[in-house]
Amino acid sequence: MVLEACFLVLDNSEWMRNGDFTPSRLEAQNDAVTLLFNAKIQSNPENTVGLMTMAGKGPEVLVTLTAEIGKILTALHKVRISEKPNISTGVQIAQLALKHRQNKNQRQRIIVFVGSPLPEDEKSLVKLGKKLKKNNIAVDIVNFGEDQENTAKLEAFINAVNSSDNSHLVTVPPGPHVLSDILISNGAPPAGFSAGGAGGFEFGVDPSLDPELALALRISMEEERARQEA
Repeated sequence: MVLEACFLVLDNSEWMRNGDFTPSRLEAQNDAVTLLFNAKIQSNPENTVGLMTMAGKGPEVLVTLTAEIGKILTALHKVRISEKPNISTGVQIAQLALKHRQNKNQRQRIIVFVGSPLPEDEKSLVKLGKKLKKNNIAVDIVNFGEDQENTAKLEAFINAVNSSDNSHLVTVPPGPHVLSDILISNGAPPAGFSAGGAGGFEFGVDPSLDPELALALRISMEEERARQEA
């Protein structure tokens, strides 16, 4: 059971309006955030997760490190689509936020959602990756929607930050599938996404071990979808 503080960095740029992921890139990302949050907390109750956006006038921390799903769901409703993303600044702010974690025994991880063309060049991303590696921060990236443009840059970034296979890139091409389903069914999911043993199950919860929690999460997700559609 990995003890971890994790920051989720969301893409809220104009590209997130696209409907190539169901029902849109932004909504698909929101579902995946809920899944990853639950997987992290399920794998270790002492884990904490924070949430921030990286587009607009500047990256913005929406939720500091928490174990409360309510705070995450509330913040997701307030995410506004705005301009271009800034992955470098976003990741550096996430790094600062992780530095202020209360439990210094928690390992540090940043999960970045990238659903738009990155303005940064490969060289600056590699430089950033090396800096994060030096500070013992693992990074996972969900690369979706603009995979042709971003994959080579993001592979170079992950290679720079990777230490003992602690960082991963999951590239999801557009298609008639659900982003969170891809993260679950990503073969043996990478460590950051499986949260050390919660992979392979809906919402990161094994229904045979905790049927009530699995059911509650499914109901809350369905209610949430119905509310958004209404």
